[in-house]
Amino acid sequence: MMLHGIQDSERFAGLTDGDLAFLVAEAAPDARDPARLVRLVREDDQFRQALVGDDRVFRQVVKDEEILVKISPALYFEVLLRRAAKDMEVATHTLERTGSQSIPVFDTDEVVELLALPGVLLYLSQMLASFTRISSQVTSVRVRRGIRRRVRHNDLDIDSLMGRLGSAGEEQRFGLYRRIADVCLFLSGIFPAYARADHRYPSGALRPMVTGRMRRSPEDYEREGTRFYGLAAQHPLARSLRLSGVLGTLRTRFNSARKPLEFIAANYMR
Repeated sequence: MMLHGIQDSERFAGLTDGDLAFLVAEAAPDARDPARLVRLVREDDQFRQALVGDDRVFRQVVKDEEILVKISPALYFEVLLRRAAKDMEVATHTLERTGSQSIPVFDTDEVVELLALPGVLLYLSQMLASFTRISSQVTSVRVRRGIRRRVRHNDLDIDSLMGRLGSAGEEQRFGLYRRIADVCLFLSGIFPAYARADHRYPSGALRPMVTGRMRRSPEDYEREGTRFYGLAAQHPLARSLRLSGVLGTLRTRFNSARKPLEFIAANYMR
């Protein structure tokens, strides 16, 4: 299945000059012409993938406790995801959580295939990078004539993001659709225990509702993520940014997209 991936001009949006220097220094420390290798990374997608996926690059990324001072979050997550694609290629199964048990699911081929589709791995790496900084703002909302209420918005809180949809313009709605879906994927992939603990006590009993905030189960996150990736994929801006294909794929394969995020969180990230 062919997808409309991220535009060529955007493929390297997550790579800084420092990223490129780091890649060349780690993957080809004895190179006589580092500048030529940097040009190849920019011009040849296969060469870029080979350098980012190099074992020496991965080892340096996971062992250096200050790595995020030296490279961009987008490169950090791309390195981890490319390594996950390699490691999952030889893995026999992933784990699915059912109640208090984890059961093996033999779906690694589907996950590896998903990461190989045009634009998907880069979208996921840049999406993960966007969560390294969370913004929060307070706005004044009119309740009735003469009375306004201060409302805090957090771009990691689904209810807060959904609450902004009613007053958002058409272009803003696209960004909100994407962000809501991304939050669902991020939380259910990187922090799967959060979704389970937020919904139920360790005993299995449901937690009580909190005013203004829903208690969501892992299934709720998948349902909402699927719905909002679908809305984002259908938005005119998705077509103009050539993201319709990637967003549509995440809608139909949300559960598979969650697996590599779980994998890197469990195996590579501190």
